[in-house]
Amino acid sequence: MADVPAETRTKPYGGEVLPPPTVRVGPLRWLRENLFSSWWNSALTVGALALLYVVGKGVLTWAVTEANWAVIPASLKLLLVGFYPEEELGRVWAVLYGTVVLLGLSAGLWGGLLREAAVLLGAGVGVLLGGLLLAGWGERGLLGGLLLLLLGGAVVGGWLRARAPVLLLRWGKRVVGGGWLLLPIGAVLLLRGVPGGELWAEVPVARWGGLLLTFSLAVVSIVLCFPLGVLLALGRQSSLPVIRWTCIVYIEIVRGVPLVTVLFMASLMLPLFLPSGWEINKVLRAIAAFTLFTAAYVAENVRGGLQSVPKGQIEAAQALGLGPVLTTLLVVLPQALRAVIPANVGQFIALFKDTSLVFIVPLLDFLGIALDVLENPKWGGPAREMLLFVALVYWFFTYFMSHMSRKLERALGVGER
Repeated sequence: MADVPAETRTKPYGGEVLPPPTVRVGPLRWLRENLFSSWWNSALTVGALALLYVVGKGVLTWAVTEANWAVIPASLKLLLVGFYPEEELGRVWAVLYGTVVLLGLSAGLWGGLLREAAVLLGAGVGVLLGGLLLAGWGERGLLGGLLLLLLGGAVVGGWLRARAPVLLLRWGKRVVGGGWLLLPIGAVLLLRGVPGGELWAEVPVARWGGLLLTFSLAVVSIVLCFPLGVLLALGRQSSLPVIRWTCIVYIEIVRGVPLVTVLFMASLMLPLFLPSGWEINKVLRAIAAFTLFTAAYVAENVRGGLQSVPKGQIEAAQALGLGPVLTTLLVVLPQALRAVIPANVGQFIALFKDTSLVFIVPLLDFLGIALDVLENPKWGGPAREMLLFVALVYWFFTYFMSHMSRKLERALGVGER
């Protein structure tokens, strides 16, 4: 047994292949093998460290001694929610609190990707809270409540998973799952209100702005463009010429024009095709533009995934008696979507960043509010501070999406089997 390679060793009772033994590598050995394995790698490592020292020292000196960070806490309300009425901000906090409670409970009940999401979100909120504590922001207590509710939800969910009876655990998962399904509907009703209502006054979508508007545009567009892109990809593979050529023409035309052109069309041309008296607000026009544009790219990603599925899979499904529809839904499409997770997540990240283009509509998203604040004579100087803060926020959420994508790929074994 000792002469058999680790990769081929089997258990005597089941014939199952055992994984190779784990080799622990110390930090000094890792540095020697990865950074100082040759004179060329050593020179590159030393040069990179010297460059990082020079740049890092300059940036840190500027950030600590020269930068004026007061503009960020002073305009944080505008950056987060735009011109949402001050007296109605409790609705926004209610949605945030409900979201973090559900995330915390989900992290405790299921763990895995949801625990990763909770940790990353908690770290981001913690860093922001620490900066605001130094700046003396007046509403930092509300932000601290997010961390407490996230931690509390995770503790409760973990207790249910470890100690609760099976029936209680099952009902807890159903309640939390139902909460996630109802959250989007409840958030829209809560944030927008009831038209003509006195107790629950309507807040027009046109008054939304900042990070709230950016998230609304990105999340709704992602949710809508993904199924539309899948349908377009399936339509392009259809044997019916009318459906196939309609999808081909749509995909090729949309992918052949810039997103700015689509936004202009949605803003200026779409009202011309509506019946007299009909009006669609600017936010819905922007969502329509992002959805239709991104769906064409998602369709091409999914089409590549469909072509990567071996024909033997389809033949095996047909041999089992599955029809074309069930073969596509149960055999082909799951494998295709699993294979194109990196490409689709990259497209969604691009969509999230492209929401900054809505200033041409015009709408004041997160970046638009930041630029609008800098036009105030009071804050005419610290443009670098504001733009750096905006860049860090965009980086955090795009890194969050990328990190969760890598975890999902590893869990599903993308590229491994």
